[in-house]
Amino acid sequence: MTTAEAIQEARRCLNCARPTCRTGCPIENNIPGFIRALSEGNIGMAYEIISERSNLPAICGRVCPHERQCEAHCVLTKKKCGIEIGSLEMFIADFAHNNDLKSTQPSSKLRGKVAVIGSGPAGLTVAGDLAKMDFDVTIFEAQSEPGGVLLFGIPEFRLQKDVVRREISELQHIGVEIRTKQLAGVDFTVDDLFAQGYDAIFMGTGTSLPRTLDIPGKELSGILTATYFLRMVVLADGGKLDASETLLHTGDNVIVVGAGNVAMDAARTSIRRGAKNVTIVYHKTEAEISAFPSEYEAAVAEGVQFRFLKQPIAYFNKKQMRALKNIRRQATAADETELAGLLLQNITKTETGEFIAEGGQELIPCDCVILAVGQKPAARIVSSTKGIQVDKQGFVITRDRPYGMTTRAGVFSSGDVVHGPATVVLAMKESKKVAAGIAQYVDAKKLLEDCTMDSTTL
Repeated sequence: MTTAEAIQEARRCLNCARPTCRTGCPIENNIPGFIRALSEGNIGMAYEIISERSNLPAICGRVCPHERQCEAHCVLTKKKCGIEIGSLEMFIADFAHNNDLKSTQPSSKLRGKVAVIGSGPAGLTVAGDLAKMDFDVTIFEAQSEPGGVLLFGIPEFRLQKDVVRREISELQHIGVEIRTKQLAGVDFTVDDLFAQGYDAIFMGTGTSLPRTLDIPGKELSGILTATYFLRMVVLADGGKLDASETLLHTGDNVIVVGAGNVAMDAARTSIRRGAKNVTIVYHKTEAEISAFPSEYEAAVAEGVQFRFLKQPIAYFNKKQMRALKNIRRQATAADETELAGLLLQNITKTETGEFIAEGGQELIPCDCVILAVGQKPAARIVSSTKGIQVDKQGFVITRDRPYGMTTRAGVFSSGDVVHGPATVVLAMKESKKVAAGIAQYVDAKKLLEDCTMDSTTL
């Protein structure tokens, strides 16, 4: 939007007495407030209002599912003319950056010292909120650059990497320190951080281990996980890897397994990397895909094909594919080690809603399979730290008081490592509550320390 277009759009807001758009926002951003300021031409004030609740407005404006959240709750949406809240948020954040507007003063760093492990949406939110509350915050990031899934997991066409970097620079402006190439459990432990004088530690390490399919042929080359593939593409586009290391070649026939947002990202990225055909395979129906409607519609528009009610049951190598076609020639080493097809079981949905294997099988030739079937947490921190409990699936267990603290005192967590993979804004929602819990804990801890010191002097 241009400035004139943004102001005109903002002036369409009805200034509802009960703004349901705000209740539809997971972080309860003051949407009516920043829209009103924008409608009056006060973009600086609009940015200040947004920044009261969000540390990543330029990112949220681009990747949040507004059609399911704030925009879905706008009263004008019922008349099919809802306010374009996401576009307005993006405009305000971009305007602030382009004009070097700052919404927050640097932290005094006097209230306490907190370490944040991981720089994805959860870690950045906690770090920003605590810095605004005058804490001394240091982020420890395993990669060579901060950003986590925002930088390495969301494709450039959905979220430009310079936007992520500039949002992170805003956190550094208010005093957040960032240390890269620091792998928890290897370069440091939770005990090390406490020994260095940190009052509390936040774990925002996400779900870094992708799930795979335990089916015959899983050892063949040509089988990738979506998170690995997307990360390699980001590194290749940034000149840090050769393009061939993305392991997808021009003209490849690609199958993506799964139907969430990550699957859509992998499929659309494959098309941009030169794949000849891209097919998404999903074991349920179209109505049950978990991807945002906008992402699904974009994938369809870009030529991604969909095969619903199909369950992968085996990978086929080149030798097996030739045998099926009765083709005989001298075998090579690649015949038994390279992927050439994916065998699918047809699925039927019963009247009771149960999905059962029925209706035969289908073999689809392919050069590459990309798995987007979920992720799970790594155990580096938990395995190197005593007292942090996890559930049967490996997700960290936290408590409600103080909010977000694990079973070890002073160690907090939120985001995907606690709740499982979710959207950026939902990770932010929980992390804002955890930041408040950390502040309560550190304040109480220091009060007890002061009381103890006072009692020893009596």
